[in-house]
Amino acid sequence: MAFSYMPGFGNDFETETLPGSLPQGRNSPQRPAYGLYAEQLSGSPFTAPRGTNERSWLYRIRPSVKHTGRFKAASYPLWKTAPNVGDHELALGQYRWNPVPMPKEPTDFIQGMRTITTAGDVLGQNGMAAHVYVANRSMVDDHFFNADGELLVVPQVGALRFVTEMGVIELRPGEIAVLPRGLVFKVELVDAEVRGYVCENYGAKLTMPDRGPIGANCLANPRDFKTPCAWFEEKETPCRLTVKWCGNFHVTEIGHSPLDVVAWHGNYAPYKYDLATFSPLGAILFDHPDPSIFTVLTAPSGEEGTANIDFVIFPPRWLVAEDTFRPPWYHRNIMSEFMGLIHGQYDAKEEGFVPGGISLHNLMLAHGPDAPGFEKASRVELKPVKLDNTMAFMFETRFPQMLTRYGAELETRQDNYIDCWSDLKKRFNGTPEGDWS
Repeated sequence: MAFSYMPGFGNDFETETLPGSLPQGRNSPQRPAYGLYAEQLSGSPFTAPRGTNERSWLYRIRPSVKHTGRFKAASYPLWKTAPNVGDHELALGQYRWNPVPMPKEPTDFIQGMRTITTAGDVLGQNGMAAHVYVANRSMVDDHFFNADGELLVVPQVGALRFVTEMGVIELRPGEIAVLPRGLVFKVELVDAEVRGYVCENYGAKLTMPDRGPIGANCLANPRDFKTPCAWFEEKETPCRLTVKWCGNFHVTEIGHSPLDVVAWHGNYAPYKYDLATFSPLGAILFDHPDPSIFTVLTAPSGEEGTANIDFVIFPPRWLVAEDTFRPPWYHRNIMSEFMGLIHGQYDAKEEGFVPGGISLHNLMLAHGPDAPGFEKASRVELKPVKLDNTMAFMFETRFPQMLTRYGAELETRQDNYIDCWSDLKKRFNGTPEGDWS
């Protein structure tokens, strides 16, 4: 079945599955068409400024109060929430992992969430968590919503389908999706096994970064973001709804599907984005610009210019800078960087950083090209070169990212990662030319 989408970022959308099911000129008629219930879903305080005020009106078969009964506690022990401090013995350092193994037991998207880092404090609604998901089973009668934050999903292996109360998003590696806080959904697998990354954002919602001197175009363009058209499920069978709330999980049993929104309008909605449509900018004469020019989405903090989260990608692009060390430079940073690789090779790491892998460089811990990458970039002929068939990304935050016990003890962690810089040589010899022998 083909699902349709509406283009634009932050638009005020309207969509209906049945003719006349969406009221016109009003939000809450006395008797909505088709016997539906009118319900508002608010993603911001009522008095938020117009530019950040988000809400959608949903017209559904049953109101959401009918989609919960009495809750009981549920357990997902590998999904952690900030603050999560001091639950392992691993010393401070730069870390890197090979891909998280696929599960051997039947595992759905929620069961397959493995938290690698947490940052900030969910109770203060700031910070984030970085997860890897692995799954081999669809959610059929199980549904979920996250009251703690929105979810940025980055597939790496396999396609999946997010069946949400506001429409259906089909997602493949090379695309991303954002599921707003509070949105009810289930995840169906298109392929037999899936793996990817998730950034759980506790703070202000993700938005497009200001372009500043770049102007009106390039980077991610609003028209390339796609929001699903309305879709509903009228299913009168036993279902479950699990809620993540302040780091704990609760489940309730209901007798029908909660995905029953027949029509909706508003600007609080899920969306997806194809990373191939990102229009990168770069140096056209000399030097390597800051990676902030590759920011797709940002979640602001209370301090201007300092993000709660930046989602940054490193896409295919041309390198043309003259007399320039072209890979990312060596760096110490007040921001903390969780990196993943969707496919290809990252230009700062000649080996060891593989698709599905992870690296973590926390605030003020030095990082940069490995020794082979430095040697290659220092001696290569500086002709125009296209970096192709590559897509790395970064979840960057102002907060220190605290490693979980799962991440610290994961068997795919590379104990020898620090050795990738061991062959960097002293080249200072007191002469302007240095020692490049």
